[in-house]
This record gives sequence, C-alpha cells and structure tokens, in this order.
Amino acid sequence: MLEVRDLHVYYGEIHALKGVSFRVTEGEIVTLLGNNGAGKTTTLKTLSGLLAPRDGDVVLDGATLVGAAAHDIVGRGITHVPEGRRIFNRLTVQENLEMGAYTRSDREVGQDMERVFGTFPRLRERRTQVAGTLSGGEQQMLAIGRALMARPRLLLLDEPSMGLAPVLVEQIFETIGTINAQGVTVLLVEQNAAMALSIAGRGYVLETGRIALEGSARDLADNPEVRRAYLGEV
Repeated sequence: MLEVRDLHVYYGEIHALKGVSFRVTEGEIVTLLGNNGAGKTTTLKTLSGLLAPRDGDVVLDGATLVGAAAHDIVGRGITHVPEGRRIFNRLTVQENLEMGAYTRSDREVGQDMERVFGTFPRLRERRTQVAGTLSGGEQQMLAIGRALMARPRLLLLDEPSMGLAPVLVEQIFETIGTINAQGVTVLLVEQNAAMALSIAGRGYVLETGRIALEGSARDLADNPEVRRAYLGEV
C-alpha cells in the first residue's frame, strides 16, 4: 500500500530524516516509536504533503506522492491527525466534522457523520458546542472524527494519547482498533510505546532520523533495548 524509500528531509540545514525507509501494508496497524526529536512527526508531515523531501520517495499504490499538494493526498486516501489535535476552535463540533469532508462532493457525507457519532457518542452530545470549549479527550475524538470524514484508506495518527488521562487513553486506543477493524489502515506515532505495541502488528524505531530497529510488535516489545528505552524497564 505505502512504501517510504530512502527519505531525506531537511529543516534548513538540519538533516531531520536520513534515509528513512519502511512500508505499510493494507489493513495493518504500524507504529513508529522514538524519543522526541527522532523524526516521527517529520515523517508524518512528509507523508501528508506538509513537508517536501529533498531526496527519496513516498509511494502509494505504486504512484509517487512527492510533489503532490496536501489536499490532493487527502483525496488519494491519506488523512493526518496531527500532534496537538489542531481542531478549529471557533467552529462547532459539527462544523469541524464538515470541514473534514471538504474534498468530497458525494451525497453520503451525512451518513459518515452519523458513523462518526456512532464511534464517538460524546461528540453527538456536543454537536453544537464550540470545539475550543471541549475537554482534551473530546478534542482528540473530534480530531480523529474529522479525519474519518474524508473516508481515508490510511490514517496517520500523531501522539493521540498526549495529555490525556489513562482512562481516556485506553478509550482512544480501543477506538483505533475499532477503526482498523472497519478497514482503515493505521500508521501510529506514539510516545506510549506499551499501548502502541499492544495494538500494532509491526513497528519501527526511529533514532535521530534513521530507522534503528524494525519487527513485529511482539518482537519489539521483547527487545531489551526497546524495553529499556521506551517501556521504562531497567
């Protein structure tokens, strides 16, 4: 489905991604692990067209995404839930969801909104509420719901558990599993390595802009380096 080939990305003279390569197969949940500054968010921004690589390629179903505008990438089936949610604070919940469907002209937008409300019942209760007044957990639900309104085939999630209480983290990750079971492939960036590896099938570890480790989620969870660096074990 998605292939990232020898990706090099710069911020000015700073070489942020140094030959990153990985793949995501249709139907998977794949996680990218790494410390702050490792290049995880940069990777997702490059996949969604917000950053342009200096070298390398991003290929979706055999066709390159390099050079495509971000809205065209959405139209090709990739949506991005950014770190920090980045909802439209002054719009209502419903208006935020409608914005998620801005690339669509079909008549099924209303059905998909009802599907989002079914996935996140709390958003239905807050339908007319201004999004900036929602709790952190509700805003994360809204950010994911807005992304789902574009009918993605591949959902990019950047730190969905950030700043949430443990009970809400569990709820968000259960929902990610449900979304995947409904046919949406997921690429997940997450600091909570234990939760990420509990739902992912495979994973990659980024260190200073390079892939340092890769393997099944079980193998990574059992790897002494991963356990020490990301799972808090000595």
